[in-house]
Amino acid sequence: MHEINLACIVGARPNFMKMAPLLRAFESYPNVNPVLIHTGQHYDANLSDVFFTELGMKRPDISLEVGSGKHGVQTARILERMEQTLEEGTADGQPYDRVVVVGDVNSTMAATLAAVKLGIPVAHVEAGLRSFDRTMPEEINRIVTDSLSDMLLVSESAGIENLRREGHPDDHLHLVGNVMIDTLQRLLPQARERNTLREHNLEPGQYGVVTLHRPANVDTPEVLARLLDVLVETSDRLKLVIPLHPRTKQRIEDFGLAGKLSDAPGIVVLPPLGYLDFLALTSQSLLVVTDSGGLQEESTVLGIPCLTMRPNTERPATVDEGSSTLIGSDAEKLARHIEQILSGDYPRGVVPDLWDGHAADRIAKILVNQS
Repeated sequence: MHEINLACIVGARPNFMKMAPLLRAFESYPNVNPVLIHTGQHYDANLSDVFFTELGMKRPDISLEVGSGKHGVQTARILERMEQTLEEGTADGQPYDRVVVVGDVNSTMAATLAAVKLGIPVAHVEAGLRSFDRTMPEEINRIVTDSLSDMLLVSESAGIENLRREGHPDDHLHLVGNVMIDTLQRLLPQARERNTLREHNLEPGQYGVVTLHRPANVDTPEVLARLLDVLVETSDRLKLVIPLHPRTKQRIEDFGLAGKLSDAPGIVVLPPLGYLDFLALTSQSLLVVTDSGGLQEESTVLGIPCLTMRPNTERPATVDEGSSTLIGSDAEKLARHIEQILSGDYPRGVVPDLWDGHAADRIAKILVNQS
């Protein structure tokens, strides 16, 4: 069998959870040589170390260290350094047979653009997801990445429909399931063994988890204040845990709202957490309030009610089949659905097809057979 050299790109925390099971699946194929390239789009030494350790993921073979910056600056840096890295080839000078990108961050799009301009084909994991909201930078990244990729690895059936509508041929499309769920299922037992709940005096099923960071929810004082008011009122009846995103923490301070949280004994504010501690919290909660895409997916598989603080979602299966409800930034709607959950009237969802923990195995088989 000929050797298959794959450039596997990560750039931000969500990418790690998607790439880790793929690297593990490639181990079943001795002729596959995956080279892990970390752009450094998001880099926090402590969090990155925790993530690589917890996910059982090898250290990056190549680190581009592009750092943060405006979208244009960051994308340009990644494009420049990625082009040079791909041109150099593997450690022994072999050309790459394919670039593998995951998700929808700037690294995903920039690496794809660098690859196709060098004539290297691209496989996109999580292809076809669409929010139909072009004010979201991630939506632009998804559209551009899919338009340039010739292997589109799709997590849910709506993605196949979106890509067909955009004119992609069927032989480029592969419904493989959700690779994030591979990581969830593998690490769930380990997460639940941790002392996370005891450390914060929490009982399973007796608290909610809240994560907010998107501009629509945190960048306007009036909107953020109303949402915090609902959370404070809820905390009188149900303890709430808020791992506070640095951006949200800054906005709360800037707008003079810190007292709302500090004066609420039922709210536990935590710093950002590693994957296992966070999964320990979310998987044993009564409800989740979030504007995170990945958490919509995880709560659906866990069967936990998820109130999604967005007007749209690129993951419609979480709403159509799963346990998520779109709330937007509507504080009254949030309060209403929290009441529905607390009274036991919230509808139960089901797990979408192929979200079974084996997506990475299916992806690896396709990559090997078509490379």
